[in-house]
Amino acid sequence: MDTTRLSTKGQVVLPKAVRDAKNWPSGTELEVVPHPEGVLLRTPAVAKRYTLDDLAGCLKYDGPPVSIADMNTAIDLAMTERWERKSR
Repeated sequence: MDTTRLSTKGQVVLPKAVRDAKNWPSGTELEVVPHPEGVLLRTPAVAKRYTLDDLAGCLKYDGPPVSIADMNTAIDLAMTERWERKSR
């Protein structure tokens, strides 16, 4: 078993064999989890990435269908109003 030492700055160097076995290159972010026998180092869980299709069902709209042209007109109006407010 490899050993390491805690530096005066609280840093620990992981032995190369451990880094290679876990495929942890330099700069890998690790979670430090308190454990009864010491600490556990692990890579953070990756948050699931959602697509627009995944989220589209979350958006509820009960009105009539709106065309893309109507949406673009509404966006243009809102941006014009925002610009005028900031220009005052």
